[in-house]
Amino acid sequence: MNATGTNDTATILVVEDEEIIRTSLCEFLSDEGYEVAMAESVQAARTLVHTEPFLQMGFDVAICDVQLPDGDGIELLGELIQQHPNTVGLVITAYATVDNAVKAFGVGASDYLVKPVIFDDLAHKLKRLFQYRELNSDNRALRRELKRQEGSVQIIGSSEPLSRLLQTIHKVADTHSNVLLVGETGTGKELFARAIHRAGPRSDCRFLAVHCGTRPTQLLESQLFGSGSAEPESGVFRQAGQGTIYLDEIAELPLSTQARLVRAIEYHEILPVGGSDPQTTQARIIAATSRNLAREVDGGSFQEDLFYRLDGVKLQIPPLRERLEDVPELVQFFVQKHSEAMGKRVIGADQETLRLLMSSEWRGNVRQLDNAIERAVMLCDDETIAPSDLPPELLGLGQPLPDADDLRSALRHYERLHIARVLRQCPDKREAAKRLRLGLSSLYRKIEELNIES
Repeated sequence: MNATGTNDTATILVVEDEEIIRTSLCEFLSDEGYEVAMAESVQAARTLVHTEPFLQMGFDVAICDVQLPDGDGIELLGELIQQHPNTVGLVITAYATVDNAVKAFGVGASDYLVKPVIFDDLAHKLKRLFQYRELNSDNRALRRELKRQEGSVQIIGSSEPLSRLLQTIHKVADTHSNVLLVGETGTGKELFARAIHRAGPRSDCRFLAVHCGTRPTQLLESQLFGSGSAEPESGVFRQAGQGTIYLDEIAELPLSTQARLVRAIEYHEILPVGGSDPQTTQARIIAATSRNLAREVDGGSFQEDLFYRLDGVKLQIPPLRERLEDVPELVQFFVQKHSEAMGKRVIGADQETLRLLMSSEWRGNVRQLDNAIERAVMLCDDETIAPSDLPPELLGLGQPLPDADDLRSALRHYERLHIARVLRQCPDKREAAKRLRLGLSSLYRKIEELNIES
Protein backbone atom coordinates (compact mmCIF):
# COMPACT_ATOMS: atom_id res chain seq x y z
CA MET A 1 0.00 0.00 0.00
CA ASN A 2 1.49 3.37 -0.98
CA ALA A 3 0.67 6.99 -0.34
CA THR A 4 -2.15 6.99 -2.85
CA GLY A 5 -4.15 4.54 -0.79
CA THR A 6 -3.98 1.91 -3.54
CA ASN A 7 -1.78 -1.06 -4.34
CA ASP A 8 -0.53 0.62 -7.53
CA THR A 9 2.69 2.60 -7.31
CA ALA A 10 2.04 6.25 -8.16
CA THR A 11 4.33 7.78 -10.79
CA ILE A 12 5.83 11.24 -10.32
CA LEU A 13 7.71 13.38 -12.86
CA VAL A 14 10.18 15.93 -11.45
CA VAL A 15 11.30 18.68 -13.87
CA GLU A 16 14.04 20.75 -12.23
CA ASP A 17 17.24 22.14 -13.76
CA GLU A 18 19.19 22.40 -10.46
CA GLU A 19 20.81 19.01 -10.05
CA ILE A 20 21.00 19.05 -6.22
CA ILE A 21 17.30 19.88 -5.84
CA ARG A 22 16.31 17.41 -8.58
CA THR A 23 18.22 14.44 -7.16
CA SER A 24 17.27 15.13 -3.53
CA LEU A 25 13.59 15.35 -4.48
CA CYS A 26 13.83 12.08 -6.41
CA GLU A 27 15.56 10.30 -3.52
CA PHE A 28 12.96 11.51 -1.02
CA LEU A 29 9.99 10.56 -3.23
CA SER A 30 11.50 7.14 -4.01
CA ASP A 31 11.92 6.51 -0.28
CA GLU A 32 8.24 7.43 0.14
CA GLY A 33 7.32 4.58 -2.21
CA TYR A 34 6.72 6.47 -5.44
CA GLU A 35 8.06 5.61 -8.91
CA VAL A 36 10.01 8.72 -9.94
CA ALA A 37 11.26 9.98 -13.30
CA MET A 38 13.24 13.19 -13.69
CA ALA A 39 14.10 15.71 -16.40
CA GLU A 40 16.31 18.78 -16.36
CA SER A 41 14.53 20.81 -19.10
CA VAL A 42 11.29 21.31 -21.01
CA GLN A 43 12.56 19.33 -24.00
CA ALA A 44 13.79 16.44 -21.83
CA ALA A 45 10.39 16.27 -20.13
CA ARG A 46 8.53 16.28 -23.47
CA THR A 47 10.75 13.47 -24.74
CA LEU A 48 10.17 11.46 -21.56
CA VAL A 49 6.36 11.72 -21.61
CA HIS A 50 6.29 10.47 -25.21
CA THR A 51 7.95 7.17 -24.27
CA GLU A 52 6.25 4.04 -22.97
CA PRO A 53 4.65 3.47 -20.53
CA PHE A 54 3.92 7.17 -19.96
CA LEU A 55 2.69 7.92 -23.50
CA GLN A 56 -0.81 6.53 -22.96
CA MET A 57 -1.40 6.96 -19.23
CA GLY A 58 0.88 9.90 -18.31
CA PHE A 59 2.12 10.57 -14.76
CA ASP A 60 0.06 10.68 -11.58
CA VAL A 61 1.93 13.82 -10.49
CA ALA A 62 4.10 16.34 -12.35
CA ILE A 63 6.32 18.69 -10.31
CA CYS A 64 7.82 21.48 -12.45
CA ASP A 65 10.16 24.34 -11.69
CA VAL A 66 8.81 27.67 -12.98
CA GLN A 67 12.05 28.77 -14.64
CA LEU A 68 13.73 26.18 -16.84
CA PRO A 69 16.71 26.76 -19.15
CA ASP A 70 14.72 26.25 -22.36
CA GLY A 71 11.20 27.37 -21.48
CA ASP A 72 8.42 28.08 -19.03
CA GLY A 73 7.72 25.31 -16.51
CA ILE A 74 4.12 26.49 -15.98
CA GLU A 75 3.39 26.21 -19.70
CA LEU A 76 4.96 22.72 -19.69
CA LEU A 77 2.73 21.75 -16.76
CA GLY A 78 -0.29 22.98 -18.72
CA GLU A 79 0.69 20.77 -21.67
CA LEU A 80 1.05 17.71 -19.43
CA ILE A 81 -2.34 18.27 -17.80
CA GLN A 82 -4.00 18.88 -21.16
CA GLN A 83 -2.64 15.59 -22.52
CA HIS A 84 -3.63 13.66 -19.37
CA PRO A 85 -6.31 15.50 -17.32
CA ASN A 86 -5.84 13.13 -14.35
CA THR A 87 -2.27 14.37 -13.79
CA VAL A 88 -1.87 16.37 -10.57
CA GLY A 89 0.33 19.42 -11.13
CA LEU A 90 2.69 21.16 -8.67
CA VAL A 91 5.01 24.08 -9.45
CA ILE A 92 8.29 24.89 -7.71
CA THR A 93 9.18 28.57 -7.45
CA ALA A 94 11.82 30.64 -5.70
CA TYR A 95 9.39 33.54 -5.42
CA ALA A 96 5.77 32.77 -4.50
CA THR A 97 4.25 35.73 -6.34
CA VAL A 98 0.54 36.22 -6.96
CA ASP A 99 1.13 36.34 -10.72
CA ASN A 100 2.88 32.97 -10.71
CA ALA A 101 0.15 31.42 -8.58
CA VAL A 102 -2.63 32.74 -10.83
CA LYS A 103 -0.81 31.54 -13.94
CA ALA A 104 -0.15 28.09 -12.43
CA PHE A 105 -3.73 27.57 -11.31
CA GLY A 106 -4.88 28.83 -14.72
CA VAL A 107 -3.21 25.88 -16.49
CA GLY A 108 -4.64 23.38 -13.99
CA ALA A 109 -1.96 23.18 -11.27
CA SER A 110 -3.24 22.05 -7.88
CA ASP A 111 -0.62 23.62 -5.58
CA TYR A 112 2.88 25.11 -5.44
CA LEU A 113 6.14 24.64 -3.51
CA VAL A 114 8.53 27.40 -2.47
CA LYS A 115 12.31 26.90 -2.57
CA PRO A 116 13.96 25.56 -0.53
CA VAL A 117 11.47 22.69 -0.65
CA ILE A 118 10.48 21.35 2.76
CA PHE A 119 10.07 17.60 2.32
CA ASP A 120 7.48 17.20 5.10
CA ASP A 121 5.39 19.91 3.43
CA LEU A 122 5.68 18.12 0.08
CA ALA A 123 4.63 14.79 1.63
CA HIS A 124 1.60 16.44 3.25
CA LYS A 125 0.56 18.15 0.01
CA LEU A 126 0.86 14.92 -1.98
CA LYS A 127 -1.22 12.98 0.55
CA ARG A 128 -3.95 15.63 0.48
CA LEU A 129 -3.93 15.85 -3.33
CA PHE A 130 -4.21 12.08 -3.74
CA GLN A 131 -7.14 12.01 -1.33
CA TYR A 132 -8.83 14.77 -3.32
CA ARG A 133 -8.15 12.95 -6.61
CA GLU A 134 -9.59 9.70 -5.25
CA LEU A 135 -12.75 11.53 -4.17
CA ASN A 136 -12.97 13.25 -7.55
CA SER A 137 -12.51 9.88 -9.30
CA ASP A 138 -15.37 8.40 -7.24
CA ASN A 139 -17.57 11.33 -8.23
CA ARG A 140 -16.74 10.83 -11.92
CA ALA A 141 -17.51 7.11 -11.61
CA LEU A 142 -20.87 7.97 -10.04
CA ARG A 143 -21.65 10.42 -12.85
CA ARG A 144 -20.73 7.78 -15.43
CA GLU A 145 -23.02 5.27 -13.74
CA LEU A 146 -25.88 7.75 -13.71
CA LYS A 147 -25.37 8.47 -17.40
CA ARG A 148 -25.27 4.76 -18.13
CA GLN A 149 -28.57 4.30 -16.31
CA GLU A 150 -30.05 7.17 -18.30
CA GLY A 151 -29.39 5.10 -21.42
CA SER A 152 -27.59 7.85 -23.32
CA VAL A 153 -25.20 5.28 -24.83
CA GLN A 154 -26.44 1.69 -24.86
CA ILE A 155 -24.01 -1.08 -25.73
CA ILE A 156 -25.89 -4.36 -25.68
CA GLY A 157 -24.28 -7.70 -24.88
CA SER A 158 -22.32 -9.60 -22.25
CA SER A 159 -20.01 -11.80 -24.34
CA GLU A 160 -16.34 -12.14 -23.42
CA PRO A 161 -15.01 -10.17 -26.46
CA LEU A 162 -17.40 -7.30 -25.73
CA SER A 163 -16.62 -7.33 -21.99
CA ARG A 164 -12.87 -7.14 -22.67
CA LEU A 165 -13.43 -4.22 -25.04
CA LEU A 166 -15.56 -2.32 -22.53
CA GLN A 167 -12.90 -2.78 -19.82
CA THR A 168 -10.32 -1.26 -22.16
CA ILE A 169 -12.68 1.58 -23.08
CA HIS A 170 -13.08 2.58 -19.43
CA LYS A 171 -9.29 2.74 -19.05
CA VAL A 172 -8.83 4.75 -22.24
CA ALA A 173 -11.76 7.08 -21.53
CA ASP A 174 -10.17 8.54 -18.40
CA THR A 175 -7.36 10.02 -20.51
CA HIS A 176 -7.61 12.62 -23.28
CA SER A 177 -5.54 10.55 -25.71
CA ASN A 178 -6.61 10.24 -29.32
CA VAL A 179 -8.10 6.85 -30.17
CA LEU A 180 -8.32 4.73 -33.33
CA LEU A 181 -11.26 2.33 -33.66
CA VAL A 182 -10.80 -0.47 -36.19
CA GLY A 183 -13.66 -2.70 -37.23
CA GLU A 184 -15.78 -3.94 -40.08
CA THR A 185 -18.66 -1.91 -41.46
CA GLY A 186 -21.71 -2.15 -39.24
CA THR A 187 -19.95 -3.07 -35.98
CA GLY A 188 -21.06 0.16 -34.27
CA LYS A 189 -17.80 2.11 -34.18
CA GLU A 190 -19.57 5.43 -33.60
CA LEU A 191 -21.49 3.95 -30.67
CA PHE A 192 -18.20 2.90 -29.05
CA ALA A 193 -16.74 6.35 -29.77
CA ARG A 194 -19.68 7.96 -27.99
CA ALA A 195 -19.17 5.56 -25.07
CA ILE A 196 -15.53 6.69 -24.76
CA HIS A 197 -16.62 10.33 -24.81
CA ARG A 198 -19.43 9.85 -22.29
CA ALA A 199 -17.16 7.96 -19.87
CA GLY A 200 -14.36 10.54 -20.12
CA PRO A 201 -13.51 13.60 -18.00
CA ARG A 202 -14.97 15.98 -20.60
CA SER A 203 -18.30 14.26 -21.15
CA ASP A 204 -20.17 17.54 -20.67
CA CYS A 205 -18.46 18.95 -23.78
CA ARG A 206 -19.65 18.37 -27.34
CA PHE A 207 -19.32 15.21 -29.43
CA LEU A 208 -19.25 16.02 -33.15
CA ALA A 209 -19.14 13.36 -35.89
CA VAL A 210 -17.79 13.86 -39.42
CA HIS A 211 -17.72 11.32 -42.24
CA CYS A 212 -14.42 11.75 -44.06
CA GLY A 213 -15.42 10.52 -47.51
CA THR A 214 -18.70 12.17 -48.46
CA ARG A 215 -17.69 15.69 -49.52
CA PRO A 216 -15.38 17.57 -51.93
CA THR A 217 -12.02 18.28 -50.29
CA GLN A 218 -12.51 22.03 -49.86
CA LEU A 219 -15.97 21.61 -48.36
CA LEU A 220 -14.71 18.88 -46.01
CA GLU A 221 -11.76 21.02 -44.86
CA SER A 222 -14.07 23.99 -44.28
CA GLN A 223 -16.31 21.78 -42.16
CA LEU A 224 -13.32 20.53 -40.15
CA PHE A 225 -11.12 23.61 -39.82
CA GLY A 226 -13.48 26.49 -40.61
CA SER A 227 -13.24 29.26 -43.16
CA GLY A 228 -11.14 32.40 -42.90
CA SER A 229 -12.75 34.14 -45.85
CA ALA A 230 -14.75 37.41 -45.86
CA GLU A 231 -17.56 35.62 -44.01
CA PRO A 232 -15.59 33.44 -41.53
CA GLU A 233 -17.16 30.24 -40.23
CA SER A 234 -15.88 28.04 -37.43
CA GLY A 235 -15.30 24.36 -38.16
CA VAL A 236 -15.91 21.40 -35.90
CA PHE A 237 -12.45 21.69 -34.31
CA ARG A 238 -13.50 25.06 -32.89
CA GLN A 239 -17.11 24.08 -32.25
CA ALA A 240 -16.07 20.99 -30.27
CA GLY A 241 -14.06 23.05 -27.77
CA GLN A 242 -12.55 20.56 -25.31
CA GLY A 243 -14.95 17.85 -26.48
CA THR A 244 -14.55 15.01 -28.97
CA ILE A 245 -14.40 14.91 -32.76
CA TYR A 246 -15.31 11.56 -34.30
CA LEU A 247 -13.76 11.07 -37.76
CA ASP A 248 -15.56 8.18 -39.45
CA GLU A 249 -13.69 6.25 -42.18
CA ILE A 250 -10.54 8.31 -41.75
CA ALA A 251 -8.77 6.33 -44.49
CA GLU A 252 -10.90 8.25 -47.00
CA LEU A 253 -9.39 11.62 -46.01
CA PRO A 254 -7.52 13.29 -48.91
CA LEU A 255 -3.76 13.49 -48.39
CA SER A 256 -3.84 17.30 -48.16
CA THR A 257 -6.43 17.10 -45.37
CA GLN A 258 -4.36 14.44 -43.60
CA ALA A 259 -1.45 16.90 -43.45
CA ARG A 260 -3.69 19.51 -41.80
CA LEU A 261 -4.89 16.91 -39.33
CA VAL A 262 -1.30 15.95 -38.38
CA ARG A 263 -0.67 19.58 -37.42
CA ALA A 264 -3.86 19.72 -35.38
CA ILE A 265 -2.80 16.62 -33.44
CA GLU A 266 0.87 17.51 -32.99
CA TYR A 267 0.62 21.24 -32.29
CA HIS A 268 -3.04 21.57 -31.24
CA GLU A 269 -3.32 24.19 -33.95
CA ILE A 270 -5.53 24.59 -37.03
CA LEU A 271 -5.51 27.01 -39.94
CA PRO A 272 -8.94 27.87 -41.38
CA VAL A 273 -9.36 27.45 -45.14
CA GLY A 274 -8.34 30.72 -46.79
CA GLY A 275 -7.17 32.19 -43.48
CA SER A 276 -3.75 33.28 -42.25
CA ASP A 277 -4.21 33.28 -38.47
CA PRO A 278 -3.82 29.87 -36.79
CA GLN A 279 -6.27 28.90 -34.05
CA THR A 280 -5.71 26.60 -31.10
CA THR A 281 -7.74 23.42 -30.56
CA GLN A 282 -8.13 21.21 -27.49
CA ALA A 283 -10.51 18.65 -28.97
CA ARG A 284 -9.94 14.93 -28.60
CA ILE A 285 -9.93 12.91 -31.82
CA ILE A 286 -11.50 9.48 -32.09
CA ALA A 287 -10.94 8.12 -35.60
CA ALA A 288 -12.51 5.02 -37.11
CA THR A 289 -11.75 2.87 -40.11
CA SER A 290 -12.78 -0.42 -41.65
CA ARG A 291 -9.51 -0.61 -43.63
CA ASN A 292 -5.99 -1.77 -42.78
CA LEU A 293 -4.23 1.59 -42.32
CA ALA A 294 -0.74 0.04 -42.37
CA ARG A 295 -1.54 -1.32 -45.83
CA GLU A 296 -2.89 2.09 -46.86
CA VAL A 297 0.42 3.65 -45.74
CA ASP A 298 2.37 1.15 -47.84
CA GLY A 299 0.15 1.99 -50.82
CA GLY A 300 0.81 5.71 -50.43
CA SER A 301 -2.81 6.71 -49.76
CA PHE A 302 -2.36 7.40 -46.05
CA GLN A 303 0.30 9.54 -44.38
CA GLU A 304 2.74 7.64 -42.20
CA ASP A 305 2.94 10.54 -39.71
CA LEU A 306 -0.82 10.50 -39.21
CA PHE A 307 -0.88 6.70 -38.91
CA TYR A 308 1.62 6.66 -36.04
CA ARG A 309 -0.15 9.50 -34.24
CA LEU A 310 -3.43 7.60 -34.34
CA ASP A 311 -2.13 4.04 -33.90
CA GLY A 312 -0.91 4.54 -30.32
CA VAL A 313 -4.28 3.75 -28.74
CA LYS A 314 -6.01 1.32 -31.11
CA LEU A 315 -9.16 -0.61 -30.22
CA GLN A 316 -10.36 -3.53 -32.33
CA ILE A 317 -14.16 -3.72 -32.52
CA PRO A 318 -15.18 -7.40 -32.79
CA PRO A 319 -17.53 -8.40 -35.62
CA LEU A 320 -20.89 -9.86 -34.64
CA ARG A 321 -19.87 -13.38 -35.73
CA GLU A 322 -17.25 -13.33 -32.95
CA ARG A 323 -19.81 -12.40 -30.29
CA LEU A 324 -22.80 -14.53 -31.30
CA GLU A 325 -23.72 -14.97 -27.63
CA ASP A 326 -24.91 -11.34 -27.75
CA VAL A 327 -27.44 -11.99 -30.54
CA PRO A 328 -30.41 -12.83 -28.26
CA GLU A 329 -29.89 -9.64 -26.22
CA LEU A 330 -29.50 -7.57 -29.37
CA VAL A 331 -32.62 -9.10 -30.90
CA GLN A 332 -34.66 -8.27 -27.79
CA PHE A 333 -33.30 -4.70 -27.78
CA PHE A 334 -34.08 -4.11 -31.47
CA VAL A 335 -37.54 -5.72 -31.18
CA GLN A 336 -38.44 -3.36 -28.37
CA LYS A 337 -37.00 -0.33 -30.18
CA HIS A 338 -38.80 -0.96 -33.47
CA SER A 339 -42.10 -2.17 -32.00
CA GLU A 340 -42.31 1.02 -29.92
CA ALA A 341 -41.48 3.16 -32.96
CA MET A 342 -44.15 1.43 -35.09
CA GLY A 343 -46.74 1.19 -32.34
CA LYS A 344 -46.91 -2.61 -32.57
CA ARG A 345 -47.08 -5.25 -29.87
CA VAL A 346 -44.15 -7.51 -30.75
CA ILE A 347 -42.39 -8.90 -27.69
CA GLY A 348 -39.62 -11.09 -29.10
CA ALA A 349 -38.60 -13.89 -31.49
CA ASP A 350 -39.42 -17.58 -31.32
CA GLN A 351 -36.76 -20.24 -30.68
CA GLU A 352 -36.48 -21.31 -34.32
CA THR A 353 -35.85 -17.69 -35.38
CA LEU A 354 -33.21 -17.21 -32.68
CA ARG A 355 -31.43 -20.41 -33.74
CA LEU A 356 -31.40 -19.14 -37.32
CA LEU A 357 -30.13 -15.68 -36.31
CA MET A 358 -27.36 -17.16 -34.14
CA SER A 359 -26.12 -19.36 -36.97
CA SER A 360 -25.91 -16.58 -39.60
CA GLU A 361 -22.63 -15.09 -40.78
CA TRP A 362 -23.62 -11.42 -40.31
CA ARG A 363 -21.32 -9.87 -42.87
CA GLY A 364 -23.11 -6.57 -42.21
CA ASN A 365 -22.69 -7.07 -38.45
CA VAL A 366 -24.96 -5.36 -35.91
CA ARG A 367 -26.34 -2.93 -38.50
CA GLN A 368 -27.52 -5.85 -40.65
CA LEU A 369 -29.17 -7.45 -37.61
CA ASP A 370 -30.87 -4.15 -36.75
CA ASN A 371 -32.25 -3.83 -40.29
CA ALA A 372 -33.39 -7.47 -40.29
CA ILE A 373 -35.31 -7.03 -37.02
CA GLU A 374 -36.85 -3.75 -38.20
CA ARG A 375 -38.23 -5.54 -41.29
CA ALA A 376 -39.38 -8.50 -39.20
CA VAL A 377 -41.28 -6.29 -36.74
CA MET A 378 -42.90 -4.49 -39.66
CA LEU A 379 -44.15 -7.77 -41.24
CA CYS A 380 -44.93 -9.66 -38.05
CA ASP A 381 -48.65 -10.40 -37.51
CA ASP A 382 -48.13 -12.07 -34.14
CA GLU A 383 -46.45 -11.19 -30.85
CA THR A 384 -43.29 -13.10 -31.76
CA ILE A 385 -41.14 -12.95 -34.88
CA ALA A 386 -41.06 -16.10 -37.02
CA PRO A 387 -38.44 -17.09 -39.64
CA SER A 388 -40.89 -16.11 -42.41
CA ASP A 389 -40.69 -12.48 -41.15
CA LEU A 390 -36.93 -12.30 -41.77
CA PRO A 391 -35.38 -10.93 -44.99
CA PRO A 392 -35.22 -13.60 -47.76
CA GLU A 393 -31.46 -13.14 -48.19
CA LEU A 394 -30.95 -14.03 -44.54
CA LEU A 395 -32.72 -17.37 -44.76
CA GLY A 396 -30.34 -20.21 -45.44
CA LEU A 397 -27.20 -18.41 -44.31
CA GLY A 398 -24.88 -20.46 -42.11
CA GLN A 399 -25.79 -23.74 -40.46
CA PRO A 400 -28.86 -23.77 -38.19
CA LEU A 401 -28.32 -24.76 -34.60
CA PRO A 402 -29.67 -28.18 -33.60
CA ASP A 403 -33.43 -28.28 -33.08
CA ALA A 404 -33.10 -29.43 -29.49
CA ASP A 405 -33.13 -27.91 -26.03
CA ASP A 406 -30.09 -29.92 -24.89
CA LEU A 407 -27.47 -27.32 -23.92
CA ARG A 408 -24.53 -29.69 -24.43
CA SER A 409 -25.56 -30.42 -28.02
CA ALA A 410 -26.03 -26.73 -28.79
CA LEU A 411 -22.64 -25.81 -27.31
CA ARG A 412 -20.93 -28.64 -29.19
CA HIS A 413 -22.53 -27.46 -32.43
CA TYR A 414 -21.45 -23.85 -31.80
CA GLU A 415 -17.93 -25.03 -30.85
CA ARG A 416 -17.66 -26.83 -34.19
CA LEU A 417 -18.79 -23.72 -36.10
CA HIS A 418 -16.41 -21.46 -34.16
CA ILE A 419 -13.32 -23.65 -34.61
CA ALA A 420 -14.11 -24.16 -38.30
CA ARG A 421 -14.39 -20.38 -38.80
CA VAL A 422 -11.02 -19.72 -37.10
CA LEU A 423 -9.37 -22.44 -39.21
CA ARG A 424 -10.76 -20.87 -42.39
CA GLN A 425 -9.30 -17.51 -41.39
CA CYS A 426 -6.03 -19.00 -40.16
CA PRO A 427 -4.94 -22.19 -41.96
CA ASP A 428 -1.74 -22.38 -39.84
CA LYS A 429 -2.92 -24.66 -37.03
CA ARG A 430 -0.30 -23.42 -34.56
CA GLU A 431 -1.54 -19.85 -35.02
CA ALA A 432 -5.17 -21.03 -34.91
CA ALA A 433 -4.49 -22.83 -31.63
CA LYS A 434 -3.05 -19.61 -30.17
CA ARG A 435 -6.13 -17.64 -31.23
CA LEU A 436 -8.39 -20.29 -29.72
CA ARG A 437 -6.21 -20.43 -26.57
CA LEU A 438 -5.80 -24.17 -27.00
CA GLY A 439 -2.75 -26.39 -27.07
CA LEU A 440 -1.89 -27.70 -30.54
CA SER A 441 -2.63 -31.30 -29.51
CA SER A 442 -6.00 -30.17 -28.05
CA LEU A 443 -6.89 -28.49 -31.33
CA TYR A 444 -6.13 -31.66 -33.33
CA ARG A 445 -8.27 -33.63 -30.87
CA LYS A 446 -11.17 -31.18 -31.28
CA ILE A 447 -10.89 -31.38 -35.08
CA GLU A 448 -11.17 -35.15 -34.89
CA GLU A 449 -13.93 -35.25 -32.25
CA LEU A 450 -16.09 -32.63 -33.98
CA ASN A 451 -15.40 -34.00 -37.50
CA ILE A 452 -14.13 -30.67 -38.82
CA GLU A 453 -12.85 -30.73 -42.37
CA SER A 454 -9.38 -29.29 -42.81
